[in-house]
Amino acid sequence: MKRHLQLTADGSHTIQIDELNVTYHSKHGAIQESRHVFIDAGISYLHQVQQINEYQILEMGFGTGLNALLTAIFSDQMNVYVNYHSIEAFPLTAEEIGMLNYGTLLQQISVFSQIHAAPWNTGTPIHPKFELYKHHCTLNSFNHLEQFNIIYYDAFAPTAQPELWTVEIFEKLYHLLKPEGILVTYCSKGVVRRAMEAAGFRITKLQGPPGKREMVRAFRDH
Repeated sequence: MKRHLQLTADGSHTIQIDELNVTYHSKHGAIQESRHVFIDAGISYLHQVQQINEYQILEMGFGTGLNALLTAIFSDQMNVYVNYHSIEAFPLTAEEIGMLNYGTLLQQISVFSQIHAAPWNTGTPIHPKFELYKHHCTLNSFNHLEQFNIIYYDAFAPTAQPELWTVEIFEKLYHLLKPEGILVTYCSKGVVRRAMEAAGFRITKLQGPPGKREMVRAFRDH
């Protein structure tokens, strides 16, 4: 798949895949979208509700590493420990990573470099409060015995990868969550919400990031 760099409205980069007609992040602002969907509606929300000091996070779609970087920043600022697992079947090349400007814009060049330098399929401490485990695999082949507090669901849109938005996929994700855990995603299409509900999730629609009307926070209640 051919990929190329694109500048988004907040000055941060994204990557576009022409043949799928998708980008890794919103053209309205990559950093502000990730912050809104995964930090503000995800770990920040759950930390306010649960007030615990350690979180297990699963991300579907490591991609550019932006969500991991923002979560590493949050864990350091809020003094909470995060064990962060991320799934990626098609990692970016070193050349593509080198063009991304997130580390510069967020004044976290060293942390961003460490996140991408971390080897695949093993745990790597990025800083004392953030450990990263990058899984080079598909979601279907991912197996993990422990459960997670939060799932960042950042797969490509259902129009590009419908196989990642099925009832069967959400049943797997439901069982990967701890009771009272949450899944957050930018996608709020009716067919996606119905698949989540069929898998057992309780759905809440939230205001979306700039350029998108709604997003979803899904709960595993028990």
